[in-house]
Amino acid sequence: DVQLQASGGGLVQAGGSLRLSCAASGFTFDFYAIAWFRQAPGKEREGVSCISNSDERRYYADSVKGRFTISSDRTKNTVYLQMNFLTPEDTAVYYCAAGPAGPYGTSWARRKSPGEYDYWGQGTLVTVSS
Repeated sequence: DVQLQASGGGLVQAGGSLRLSCAASGFTFDFYAIAWFRQAPGKEREGVSCISNSDERRYYADSVKGRFTISSDRTKNTVYLQMNFLTPEDTAVYYCAAGPAGPYGTSWARRKSPGEYDYWGQGTLVTVSS
């Protein structure tokens, strides 16, 4: 069975850091792109970051560039999202998702679309206090 297990959320003060983990199993990790999405109360789900395990290309939403870093550990089939300089606007449930890596050069516009992903984790809550 395919599983994506997201963890690492919690309560942190503004300016602090958290590292989210997404442990994957049940599919060929190297052939997939893993993305992080978030959904705040009353808002649509938005793409935050993505890494393609086929070419290791990384993508970031403008709102997190320079603060968040995505990485992949193929020995553990796990993707991490290091989040620094958190603000209350980062408060949301964070989900990881997996979809086919696709060709090199796939655009961020495509990577950030939820419809591109076949598998979803359960979500982990990040709360940033001011």
